[in-house]
Amino acid sequence: MTIAVVLGLSIVTIIVIMFALVAVARQDRKGGSEGTAPPDPIHATTNAITGPHRLPAEVTQPTILSAPPDFVDPRTIKVGDVIDCQGVRYRAIGALYLTRKGSQWVEYLMDDGKRGYRWLSVEERPGLVSTDPSYLEVLVWTPVPTQGMVPAKHTLLVEGVEYFPVERGTAAFRSDGTTGHPERGLLDFADYQAEDGRSLSFQRVQGEMWRSAYATPVSPGSLRIHPRS
Repeated sequence: MTIAVVLGLSIVTIIVIMFALVAVARQDRKGGSEGTAPPDPIHATTNAITGPHRLPAEVTQPTILSAPPDFVDPRTIKVGDVIDCQGVRYRAIGALYLTRKGSQWVEYLMDDGKRGYRWLSVEERPGLVSTDPSYLEVLVWTPVPTQGMVPAKHTLLVEGVEYFPVERGTAAFRSDGTTGHPERGLLDFADYQAEDGRSLSFQRVQGEMWRSAYATPVSPGSLRIHPRS
């Protein structure tokens, strides 16, 4: 009799425990599907990048510096275009296209409409070292009263400033529009620079007198170019 009672109680206990386990399992599945939202995939990606395990540097997105949306390459200026430069509006009335030992550059004659003329030169220059990218050198030239002065191969004293020779040579040119020069010819030049960085240049079409001018650097992005209608 005692043995039968003990067996009966054991069977009842086992059945109760089984029902309890089944109930707990059902409750866990219900809580997992409805009680917790799935992780946001965007946040998960962000955490993967900004957390302890960053992506290798070689696969990250590089920084791209784009030119202003209204930037126009000054090498595309045509005779007749309007150019806003240093707060003055000019019209390009002529251009000289020059070549020398594989190098090419262009010089535009600009007129402000009040008989005020300036030359604007544009040339692509190599970087300071071979690994540096090339850049555009844009210069505005202001005439200097040096009548009769000849660009010697030694230093020159102009308006109390001493200039040292840096480069001289001869370039072939082709002219377009109004430049005061023949359609084609040879142009001699001699460039000088002062210790403070100021530049002075002499030029002459072969057979004519020397003319001189100061050079002022201008950022290509500061120019506003309006193509002729």
